[in-house]
Amino acid sequence: MNIMNKKPPRESRRIGIIGLDHMLSVELTRIINKVSDEGKYYGYRVSAAYPHGTRDLTYRSARVPEYSEALRRLGVNIVHSIKELLQLVDCVIITSNDGRVHREQALLAIEAGKPVFIHKPLAGSWDDALSIYRSSKRHNTPVFSSSSLRFIDSIRRLDNWISKWRVGKILGAHTYSPAHFDGSEPDLLWNAINGIEMLFAIMGPGCTSVQRINNENYDYLIGQWRDGRIGTFRGARRGSDGFGGVVFGQKSNIILGGFEGFEPIASEIINFFEEKKSPVSLEETLEIMAFIIAADESKKNGGRRMQLRTNQSSGFKI
Repeated sequence: MNIMNKKPPRESRRIGIIGLDHMLSVELTRIINKVSDEGKYYGYRVSAAYPHGTRDLTYRSARVPEYSEALRRLGVNIVHSIKELLQLVDCVIITSNDGRVHREQALLAIEAGKPVFIHKPLAGSWDDALSIYRSSKRHNTPVFSSSSLRFIDSIRRLDNWISKWRVGKILGAHTYSPAHFDGSEPDLLWNAINGIEMLFAIMGPGCTSVQRINNENYDYLIGQWRDGRIGTFRGARRGSDGFGGVVFGQKSNIILGGFEGFEPIASEIINFFEEKKSPVSLEETLEIMAFIIAADESKKNGGRRMQLRTNQSSGFKI
């Protein structure tokens, strides 16, 4: 939905950011507050931030002073605790770069009744992801988690191309992205999740199993969907970085574009805060987590095809 001019500006709505160890915290603040100053985005503004994210990724925590100062220059109040932040804001964006701290940070906001956007990944483990999901349902507090790559123009326009029969039914897809490892969480949660999220944005939910072919330079994932379609992902740690892919349609194929900046996801975040409805269901986000964790298990088992936890009786219990 294009929310730029859907409704007139109204009384300001305050956004708090948690985790200033990622450049996204600065970029989203610049975009949101600039557009708000132009009389759009319903008056939503980033007004406060809690700086601390990762505890042990020192190359990331070293950026906190720089990003904190950048937000101060943008007029954002830097606070000393998440509890203090939650008293000052109406909704929350979590940009902490380390998914392992997302559960702890998100649960505080959810329990306070603040709608939360969590930049990918949803969490650093399956159990943490389920905990966020259950807390969101229990407290009736909406949660939205995504990569910005889900909202590139060529993916956003797919529904229109399908309805006009330029593509027809989607028969499969291939996406690619960098896949560097950090070592702190299941490795595909760190960097490759961008391209994997693109794959799910095209294919939709319903993946049942995945096989991972891996070496020091590359990953190749082969996902099987419930309806028989196959979607693949290639992650690279060598050669040129980039994002893209192909949608294989009944009528024609579509070449996907690459990274387009953070304006598209900023718009989605504001619309989520306004409407209290995520453009990506938490069930689909959990399936992406399950896909990545099953791919990790495939790697540990020599490339054997693994079932997703969402398709195992013991795995996905609400």
